[in-house]
Amino acid sequence: MKAKPFRLVTIVGARPQFVKAAVISRAVAGHNQSPAGRPVEEILIHTGQHYDRALSRVFFEQLEIPSPRYHLDVGSGPHGVQTGAMMARLEPLLGHLRPDAVLVHGDTNSTLAGALTAAKLGLPVAHGEAGLRSFNRRMPEEINRVITDHLSTWLFCPTVAAVANLGGEGLLQGVRQVGDVMYDAYLWNRSRAREYSRILEILGLRRGRFALATLHRPENTDDPGKLRTLFSTLSRIAAERFPVVLPLHPRTRKAWDELRPRGSSDPSLFLTTPVTYFDMLVLTSAARIVLTDSGGLQKEAYFAGTPCLILREETEWTETVEAGRNFLVGADPVRIGAALDKALALKGKGSTSRLYGKGDAGLRIIQILSGGRKGL
Repeated sequence: MKAKPFRLVTIVGARPQFVKAAVISRAVAGHNQSPAGRPVEEILIHTGQHYDRALSRVFFEQLEIPSPRYHLDVGSGPHGVQTGAMMARLEPLLGHLRPDAVLVHGDTNSTLAGALTAAKLGLPVAHGEAGLRSFNRRMPEEINRVITDHLSTWLFCPTVAAVANLGGEGLLQGVRQVGDVMYDAYLWNRSRAREYSRILEILGLRRGRFALATLHRPENTDDPGKLRTLFSTLSRIAAERFPVVLPLHPRTRKAWDELRPRGSSDPSLFLTTPVTYFDMLVLTSAARIVLTDSGGLQKEAYFAGTPCLILREETEWTETVEAGRNFLVGADPVRIGAALDKALALKGKGSTSRLYGKGDAGLRIIQILSGGRKGL
């Protein structure tokens, strides 16, 4: 008699989570092709936390992502309003679906809403990227990830450090170090990015002859002093070193437009609109250096072997700093300058170690959830 499928609901709300979900969907397809093990039925729910023009049909086709079966259309809003609206719409839906597990990724409000709703309904929660800690409770993301971990039945950790963080909080049951699904995604998509992206030609950039920068964290964009300092520092790098490409997050553009003198512009900075996932992969790989406050980009820079200056005071990805490829600099021009010299002195592209697994994290997650792989 054929086994009843393991019903898995995956909840996503922003573009990076779709990239992670794509890894899981491919793993489900691969797992289901094998005659061994319990088959998995995956149901994708999009909360609508972020509206993203890049989430087009082409985006789904290129990354081989199944379209969400349910779209909640929650939209943006204050943290409490947004999270509450998600929970109100998720509760009857999850109650109807009654999945065997609810999988959430990362640390967004969608992550928290999915975990809270599932837990209150008595549904097991699985957390991808479990155990990450910045140890900065002023960050909403830190609150989201801590609560989600403590509600989860399965805690899928990307690194040894993540496992240790959970152990320090007394979380020992259900913890599995599986590697990082974003490393899976990077390995899968880097050749596709080179095939589809023409960003270097469009912007007239030469490999190894420019810097890539991004700014979007409220700690930087909502502090006028920090924002002015960072733009000034990036402008100086562009004037004295090499072009700096800065795709502007909508929050950053709004904050900067309010700060700079009316009608002024900085010709030394290469300001662009947000770029696609494939374009960002190509820019990251081709850049001489990356400067960012993004958690995902600092890690993808490490995957690509591109040195990275982290424009924050702490990072969840401490192993990239310990490996000597990424540098914590905050918004301090002196620290940025010193780290820039040190990073540029690194010889060539760094080799990616196995800090983040072997590129099979998605498959390991599905095998564990479906009962086909009890341990690692």
